[in-house]
Order: sequence, then structure tokens, then C-alpha cells
Amino acid sequence: MYALQRLLYGFPEPAPHKRTKPVEVLCLGLPRTGTESLSVALRTLGLQTYHGWDLVFEPDGSKLQLCAELVRRKYKGARDGDVHISSAEFDILVGDSQAVVDSLCILFAPELLAAYPDAKVVLNMRPDSNAWYRSINKTIIEEADQSWVMWAMQWFSAEFHWLYSLYLRDGYPGIFHSGTTKDGIQRNAKWVYRDHCNMVRGMVPKDNLLEWSFLDKPVPNEPFPRTNNPGDYAERANKLIKKRSVQCLRNLTLTALTLGGITTAVVMWWQGRIPKVTRLGDLLVK
Repeated sequence: MYALQRLLYGFPEPAPHKRTKPVEVLCLGLPRTGTESLSVALRTLGLQTYHGWDLVFEPDGSKLQLCAELVRRKYKGARDGDVHISSAEFDILVGDSQAVVDSLCILFAPELLAAYPDAKVVLNMRPDSNAWYRSINKTIIEEADQSWVMWAMQWFSAEFHWLYSLYLRDGYPGIFHSGTTKDGIQRNAKWVYRDHCNMVRGMVPKDNLLEWSFLDKPVPNEPFPRTNNPGDYAERANKLIKKRSVQCLRNLTLTALTLGGITTAVVMWWQGRIPKVTRLGDLLVK
């Protein structure tokens, strides 16, 4: 099945990237914990920052496919029972970014810690886990996973296909330990949240770890940036759909025309309107 997926939607392998700047900060909190506000703050501090939305709107389909394959490698299992992801593979995705926030950190927290051991770590959290639970239900389940438009578009856009696989087919079910995104979040989200935070605390030395809430204001006289509320999330999702919709419509039209032509030819042949050929000689005589 995966071979067919690559045949129909595959891109060439992305070019390797030689990093010129070190990764200085990894923000390893789960989604809906102020990740975009945190990315704005990091950019304000002068750090080139790679946020999850950068991955979502990635124009290079080969990078989307690579990330989806890394997710599959981790959450679908490997032949040796382990997962191996190198810093060179992460560098292809994030380039020279000095800070990484959101999607990659959510999906690959232990692997990123191993790939960039000198990076400082921020564990971004919500002080109210119930508020976080409501937020992730609304944004990821109601506005993405349950969208029939997104489900349909994955079949007619290669980029959207890998995005859908990356998050909704493999990524979120893997993070939340379930067969589907909806079941994983609704049944497991709160204990996964606690376990994820405890995992990061256990893996990172205390003097290298900052536990941070998006309600904190580290600069007394300067309000911390607030972005990507649920309304903004829906707007971003609609922007993504519009960006890919022209390509999807074109591919849908081509598919419909091709299937229509094949169906018409088969019906005409069955009705005898197209001569039936039983031998190669018959075709040559005709």
C-alpha cells in the first residue's frame, strides 16, 4: 500500500542541507500551548524560528513527504523495533533555523533532543489542562479531522496528501496512542499531555530546561505576543484549503474526464459499437 502511495503521490528526494547555524532552542510542548506566540517571541529575540505552520505551508512537496515518512518510520514501526532519525534529516526540514517550535517538536521530542543535545529546552504548557483539552478538540478535531473537504482534497493534491498523512492519518494518532485522531484526542489527550511533560522533564537536565506558560509575561512592561487563537486557527486552515483548492480542482477534473472516457469506451465496446478484436490478425485485416 505504501509503495502505491509513493507511486501516485511521490516527489523526488529533497536535497541535503549543510547547517551553518546551531539549533539553540527546542520548544517541546504539545499543540495549543502558545506555540505561535512563543515563535513570535523567539523571532523578536533574533532567533530564526521554524514553526509548525512553516511545515503546513511548505512549498516543497519533497520535504512534506520526508516528514510524513519520518512520522511513519516512528509510529508505524521499523524492522529492528527501533526508530533512527538523524540530525541531517531534521536539517533538511528546518534549514538553518536556530529555534524549533510546534509540529516537529511535538512529533519527535526525544529524537530532536538526541539530534541537537546542546540546545536549550522550553517546555511550553497551559496552566489549565481542561482549557487546553477544549482548545485541541475544537481546532484539531472539529476544524481539521472532521472536515470532509480536507479528507477529499488529500486524494487530488500530492502536497495535501502528505500533509493529511503527516498529521491526521499517522501523526496525531501516533502521539495520542489510537487508531484515529478523534479517538486518540478525545480518549487519551489529558494523560498523554501529562506523560509528555514528564518525559521531557526526565530527559532534560534541570539547568537546561525552562517550564513556561503562555500566560507568563517575562518582561514586566512589555505584553507577551498573543496569536493563533481558535478563530485564527480556522482562518489559517481555510487559507491552506484555498491555496491547494485550485490544484485539487484541476486534478479532480482530469480524473473525472479520464474515468468518463474509459467508462464510455467500455460501454461502447460492450454494446458492439466498437469492433471486438479476438485475434491480432483481425485487427491487422481491419
